[in-house]
Amino acid sequence: MRFMKSKLAGAYVIEIEPRNDDRGFFARTFCVEEFKSHGLKADFVQCSVSVSSKRGTLRGLHYQLPPACEAKLVRCTAGALYDVIVDLRPDSATYLEHMGVELTERNRRAVYVPEMFAHGLQTLEADTEVLYQISGFHQPDKAAGVRFDDPRLNIDWPLPVAAMSEKDSGWPLLD
Repeated sequence: MRFMKSKLAGAYVIEIEPRNDDRGFFARTFCVEEFKSHGLKADFVQCSVSVSSKRGTLRGLHYQLPPACEAKLVRCTAGALYDVIVDLRPDSATYLEHMGVELTERNRRAVYVPEMFAHGLQTLEADTEVLYQISGFHQPDKAAGVRFDDPRLNIDWPLPVAAMSEKDSGWPLLD
């Protein structure tokens, strides 16, 4: 795997290194030793999947409050999406900065989302599937979020929002 540092401290875009032959290819998508060698959490305890039927569906921006913080490894397994992460660590040099990256079934990239980063995505194709590896157990009472259209973040989503949960549309603006 290739670990590419992002502009946000502690966040990475990860590309696989396929080994091709006449059958297709084989590639590693996760290795505890490689993640630890980059200083990343590697103790994922849950995996989840989301499927969005409509192009333009927006999910997020979600995170978990202490002591239930989660790191995530996010990968698109079908379709395409625009993935956004926001640094919410007040002591970070990249506090309130964000980045976006296109994840598709074709480019096979993943995004490593550190603890105390908000995460959201918008589907670029119908029937997009996302796989999440998560370092902590979900605790509903610690779930939090930030509005996708918060003017302090000024995120440039690629499409008009076609679908969003009521909960996601109701997250608060940053103070």
